[in-house]
Amino acid sequence: MSVDMASLVGTHDIALVTVDTLRYDVAAEEAAAGRTPNVAQVLPGGRWEPRHTPASFTYAAHHAFFAGFLPTPVTPGRHERLFAARFPGSETTADGTWVFDAPDLVTGLARVGYHTLCLGGVGFFNRLSPLGSVLPDMFAEDHWRPEFGVTEPDSLRHQLDQLEVSVVAAPAARPLFTFLNISALHQPNRHYLPGAAEDGPDSHAAALRYVDTLLPRLFELLTWRRRPCFTVLCADHGTAYGEDGHQGHRVGHDVVWTVPYAEFTLSPGEW
Repeated sequence: MSVDMASLVGTHDIALVTVDTLRYDVAAEEAAAGRTPNVAQVLPGGRWEPRHTPASFTYAAHHAFFAGFLPTPVTPGRHERLFAARFPGSETTADGTWVFDAPDLVTGLARVGYHTLCLGGVGFFNRLSPLGSVLPDMFAEDHWRPEFGVTEPDSLRHQLDQLEVSVVAAPAARPLFTFLNISALHQPNRHYLPGAAEDGPDSHAAALRYVDTLLPRLFELLTWRRRPCFTVLCADHGTAYGEDGHQGHRVGHDVVWTVPYAEFTLSPGEW
């Protein structure tokens, strides 16, 4: 574990930003080629870390994340966690782990004073069905509109417009936990690549480049309250574009299980 999370809870705002469906190989290649310059500024060493996600699709992965099971380093060994629900016999809870007595991280943070904010993206956050309400129900404040979803080419800009409203209105005396699910990478993403008839790795990369252009505004909003913001930026899962005959996700293929991950602290005034 790279940070003492137990000492940061209460003193820092916290953000969990999931770039839904982002593949590690595409993210790493785009960063190495200099085509995502804004994310490169916050990645430790300018590189994404490869990790293994706990699940192969959005709903299951986010349930695990909110229970404290973020993507796991790919190297062998016992990897200590940033957050953990109190659980007898846990072998990945360390001195620096922030341990919460609640069924999920969101509730745990609310119990120690955080205002909790959810900005949904893909359908599991849209409240259009009972299933689409399970994850948003964890939060004190949640937002989803069709323009946040997968078919809107400028979805992240719309999400950030709402984030700006919510950040300004959030209780100033309380720390803030922001969860943002970025939907732009999820299929369909061919609209980010002019002339593309189908989704593929190239349109996936083009969607990531779109997201990168808006990251300075995201980081500015996360620090607008003049508090440092500890941030986890990662994918929930990847997706297949024909590898070994697979299409999509919810399958046990390496392009689905291996995801990009980064953690860093944003300081007020940097952006």
